[in-house]
Amino acid sequence: MSTQLDRITRLIGRLLRTAPLTCVFLIAFWSIGALTGALGGPNDGLLARIGFGTGSPLWTALSSALWAMDLTGYVVTTALLLVFGTLTERELGALRTAAIFLASHVIGVFLGLGVVQLGSTLQWSWLESLTGEVAAGPSIGGVGLALACTFRMPALWRRRVRLMTALSLLVLTLYSGWLEDLLRLTGGMAGLLIGLLFLRKDTARTPRTLAETRVLVGLLVAASALGPVVTMMSPFPNGPLSWFSDVVAVAQPAQSDVDQACASDAVEQCRTMLIQLSYGRFPALVMSLLPALLLLVLAEGLRRGRRFAWWSALGCTVAYAAITGWYVAEAARFPDAGNLEVGFSYGVPILVPLVVTAVLLLTRKHFTVRLPRHAIRKFWRFTLGSIGLLSALYVFGGYLVRDQFSPQPGFLQLLADLPTRFLPPGYLGLVPLQFKANGFAGTLLFEYSGVVFWLIVLAGLLMASWRAWPSSSEKEAARARELVRRHGGSSLSHMTTWRGNQYWFTPDGETVIAYRVVATIALTVGDPVGPARMDAVRGFAEFCSENGWTPCLYSISAETRDEVAPLGWPAVQVAEDTVIDLDTLAFTGKKWQDVRTALNKAAKQGITAEWCAYADAPFAITDQVRWISAEWVADKGLPEMGFTLGSLEELTGDGVRCLLAIDADRTVHGITSWLPVYADGEVRGYTLDFMRRRANGFRGTMEFLIASAALELKDEGVRFLSLSGAPLARLDRGERPRLLQRVLDITGQVMEPVYGFRSLFAFKAKFQPTYRPMYMAYPDAAALPRIANAVSRAYLPHVTVRQGLRLAARMIGRS
Repeated sequence: MSTQLDRITRLIGRLLRTAPLTCVFLIAFWSIGALTGALGGPNDGLLARIGFGTGSPLWTALSSALWAMDLTGYVVTTALLLVFGTLTERELGALRTAAIFLASHVIGVFLGLGVVQLGSTLQWSWLESLTGEVAAGPSIGGVGLALACTFRMPALWRRRVRLMTALSLLVLTLYSGWLEDLLRLTGGMAGLLIGLLFLRKDTARTPRTLAETRVLVGLLVAASALGPVVTMMSPFPNGPLSWFSDVVAVAQPAQSDVDQACASDAVEQCRTMLIQLSYGRFPALVMSLLPALLLLVLAEGLRRGRRFAWWSALGCTVAYAAITGWYVAEAARFPDAGNLEVGFSYGVPILVPLVVTAVLLLTRKHFTVRLPRHAIRKFWRFTLGSIGLLSALYVFGGYLVRDQFSPQPGFLQLLADLPTRFLPPGYLGLVPLQFKANGFAGTLLFEYSGVVFWLIVLAGLLMASWRAWPSSSEKEAARARELVRRHGGSSLSHMTTWRGNQYWFTPDGETVIAYRVVATIALTVGDPVGPARMDAVRGFAEFCSENGWTPCLYSISAETRDEVAPLGWPAVQVAEDTVIDLDTLAFTGKKWQDVRTALNKAAKQGITAEWCAYADAPFAITDQVRWISAEWVADKGLPEMGFTLGSLEELTGDGVRCLLAIDADRTVHGITSWLPVYADGEVRGYTLDFMRRRANGFRGTMEFLIASAALELKDEGVRFLSLSGAPLARLDRGERPRLLQRVLDITGQVMEPVYGFRSLFAFKAKFQPTYRPMYMAYPDAAALPRIANAVSRAYLPHVTVRQGLRLAARMIGRS
């Protein structure tokens, strides 16, 4: 507990040193809110005194920056200022940060006031409704600060932050539409103007990359889906487009309106309103959110460059525009406002999907990643099978419980009603509704058939977007093995040949990168193999970008790290390789006492070291090895790790040698496997990989096996042995680690009781090795959370939910 408090204290202290103004303001912000009772909920009396509005005193332009409208406003504003206030203060200093914040807030509120007064003059009912309203919140200046700060950001983040912030502000203003939403929008405009005038640098315009274009198009498609959702989630939507929620949301009419319609001659309207009134809240909500969820999923596919997502998004936006146009045409027949208001309120909903359609058409060439045919067949079998199964269940099941529908339908009526089960409730006005469900089974079939189907389809689309579909033939694997033999590489180069790897080759075919795609992160296995390592890294990065992946060079040497540094790729140490020079090896001196003791005890107990190829070993030996490995895994309580740590499967690899500790009764006490390291077509070294010891066997088994391997391989002319890298363990070289390095060090400490990385590192120190750090290099710091997830999944690919919870519990207990 004290350790956690110390860490929190250090974090707060670092934040205070980095952004003192932001921290002081937030402390004052929360303190004032607590003392005045603003944190407990909306306080109309307080808001009327300190809030800014059309009839407020001028000094409220400043006082409105010290309170928020409610607790949600306090939390969101705090997050906004912690991010952008800290960044701006670090970049520009406290005084300029305060000036930008105050200027954005004051200019923003007066600009918003001008918009309200202009709209009232033009008799725009939305802006007229804001007359007399008041609003407060430092988020007005906060969004201005964020947009002004973008002028000092790298081009990549500048575009993303601007687009995401601007679209969010527009959506909130147009659909939620209260005064605070409008003031945030004008505050953001003020921040952009300030940044343009005072913070802009005369830098060369950088063209958008392929990946960045995909991200921006995906963000645009996602934002186009969020407007109606904001309206649905807002308890009192007031924006000029708030009516648009009726297009997607189930219309829950008032009972009085239903009674009035049913008392008239409008039979179809009465039936439709009764059915709409009968919809349950949860299925209605899920189905109402369907268009937004579908576009969000397709936006993820666009971000990854998927061609199917482009076609699907294009079809959805065209259909969206057609349906919206139908609603607008119906609503515009009975205008209840002036021409300006009608043109804006009904024109924007049609204009948005048309703009999205135009953007998709203009960027078509950027979405080139096609799914393989087997993946397409699998998706359609999955989708059509779900449709068939759910359709049969609804029609035949509904017929069996037809007494739970009102009026009671026949088989053909259920079949005719089937398409409406897959429509969002807001679209049911397009088709006549014949009956409603009353009983439990009938309600389940009537309301949840579409929910289940679309959830299945969305999951399938999301998996098609997320899942990598690389394919490497056995021919490519053979080419990679040949390059490893010819060119050699680092101590991990043989892992390039392991099953499960994919391969990317330079155009001349002389350099290869082995990788695995995990959660859209392309993790390489060691250094590139071949003469053109830098060309390979550049080409591989472009290849990953085209496929919507993020490259990550994992377990690379210091030489490769230095070569990729000019590309702007940061690196962090992930392991420590330990190398024994066999040319100068001699087990003499006090430092080698433990090793000599293990060799002497083994000789006294009749234990010898025997080499073998695991694939050719007799069953009596391989069965014992399998049993020893299973015993070791069972003792851990978690599956074996993979990726750069071999298991039984890798013992049969080409060139792999196994060394067994066997006594006179042919009992196997332990086993080690050694991977060949090539140079100029010859084996110049070996890397230790698989290590297992019988629980009740000879205690110094590992020391004996490694020492025996070193002596015998030295006699064979081998130059070095690598004891491989221990993940999340490193030698303290007296350097001050960066934040990410400290996080990895803490992770290794926490996981020590589970997998013992540091104990393994300490064990290898007995052999007096030379230490060589191994690094992870990556192009984008924003991808670090996804990279960390991919690395953990690569190392633990078979962890069940129960085992994952057990691992987390042990780690939490350790921390």
